[in-house]
Amino acid sequence: MTEPDLLQRHRAVLPDWVSLYYDEPIEIVRAEGRRVTDGSGRTYLDFFAGILTNAIGYDVAEISDAVRRQLDTGVLHTSTLYLIRKQVELAERIAELSGIPDAKVFFTNSGTEANETALMLATQYRRSNQILALRNSYHGRAFGTVGITGNRGWSTSSLSPVKVSYVHGGYRYRSPFAGLDDAAYTEACTEDLRDVLRTTTSGDVAAMIAEPIQGVGGFATPPDGMFGRFKEVLDESGILLISDEVQTGWGRTGEHFWGMDAHGITPDILTFAKGLGNGLAIGGLVARGDIMDCLGANSISTFGGNPISTAGAAATLDYLIDHDLQSNAAKQGARLMSGLRDIQSRDGSIVGDVRGKGLMIGVELVRPGGTEPDPAAAGRVLEETKARGLLVGKGGLHGNVLRIAPPMTLTDDETAEALGILDASLTAADTRGVQS
Repeated sequence: MTEPDLLQRHRAVLPDWVSLYYDEPIEIVRAEGRRVTDGSGRTYLDFFAGILTNAIGYDVAEISDAVRRQLDTGVLHTSTLYLIRKQVELAERIAELSGIPDAKVFFTNSGTEANETALMLATQYRRSNQILALRNSYHGRAFGTVGITGNRGWSTSSLSPVKVSYVHGGYRYRSPFAGLDDAAYTEACTEDLRDVLRTTTSGDVAAMIAEPIQGVGGFATPPDGMFGRFKEVLDESGILLISDEVQTGWGRTGEHFWGMDAHGITPDILTFAKGLGNGLAIGGLVARGDIMDCLGANSISTFGGNPISTAGAAATLDYLIDHDLQSNAAKQGARLMSGLRDIQSRDGSIVGDVRGKGLMIGVELVRPGGTEPDPAAAGRVLEETKARGLLVGKGGLHGNVLRIAPPMTLTDDETAEALGILDASLTAADTRGVQS
C-alpha cells in the first residue's frame, strides 16, 4: 500500500484534529540507531524522536532483549491488583533518583495521565481546586490538563474541573519583561506571581504546575533559579510545586537529570513519561509519601506499570545511566546550539531566537529584521529538512518554532550532518519566503 492510499484512509477514519506533518505525510516502517525509514524506502536522521520519546534511539538490543524476556514468561499483563516485581524495582530506583524525601511512585500510561493524577493529589491534599500554571504551558489533552494549559492552540475547551490562574515566566522571548537581565527578569516574574496570588485567587491555592522548559510551547527556557524564587513564595502559603518533567526528565537537558534541578529545588510532586519507555507507553509521578497517600478512596491503574513497560523502562534507565547519556546530551547540545547561533547571527536571518538546554533546542523563526512570528517559514523549513533527510519538530504559541530533540545517543558525525542540513534548509526557506 502506498503512503497516499494510507493518508486517504487515515483522513476517512481518524479525527480531523489529529494533525500530520508535511504536505506528503510519511509512514515510518523501519528504524535503527538515530535513523528511520519510510514506506517508500527513504531514510531520515530523526531529530524529533517520536516527540522526545525514543530517548535512546531505535533497535537497542538491551531494551529489546528485556522486553523479549518478559514476553517469554507469557505474562504481558496482570494489573496493579497483583504484585509486579519489575514495577516495584523500577519505582524504587525512580524514588531514589527523584531526590524527593519519603518518596512514593505511581505509574500511568502517559504524561497526560500522570499530570491528571498530580492534579487529583494536589487538590485533595490541599482541599482546594485552585491551580497556578504558566502562560504558554502545555500539560496534556485530558479534561483537567487542558484546563491548565496556557496555550490557546491546545486549549480545546474553556471548561475545567479546576480554577486556574496563569503566571508570567516560562516564555521569555515575547514576555513584557524580555529586555531584563536574568536577575531582574526573575524578580519581575516572582512579583507577578505574588500579584496573581493577591488578585486572582482566594489564597488557599493547591499547587503550581510548571514545565522547567516548555515543550509544546517551543522549548521556551526561563533563567536558572527562577522556580527557586517561585518556590520561596509558594512555601509561604504551603502551596505545592508540581514539576512536569515529561519532556525534560532523564538527563535530556544535559546539565541535570531533572529539569527542575537547574533551579536549585526539589518539587513536591514530579511527573514523568516519554523517554523512560523509549517508545513503550509508560508515565507516572513521584511525590512525598504524605501527598501520595492522601486519597481516601480506592484507586488502581489497569495498565500503568505493567510488566512489559516496566521491563523496557528499567532497561532504558540502565542504558541511559551506564552510557552517561546525560553528558552526551550536554556535549552534542552545545555543538548544536553554537552552530544554530552562528546561523542566527547572519544578516537578515529568519532565526529570531535559539534557546533550550542539552538536546532540547528551540529555534524561533521570525520575519527578517524584527520579531514578528513567521509560522509559514517554520512550515517551509520542515519540508526542506525532510527533503534533505532530516526530521525535526514544530511548535510554539504561534507555530513558528523548530523543535530539535534527537535521541540522546546522537554522535558527533550526526550532529555535524544535521547542522549542515539545518543551515541549507533555513537558507532555502528564507529565499522562498522572500520570493513569495
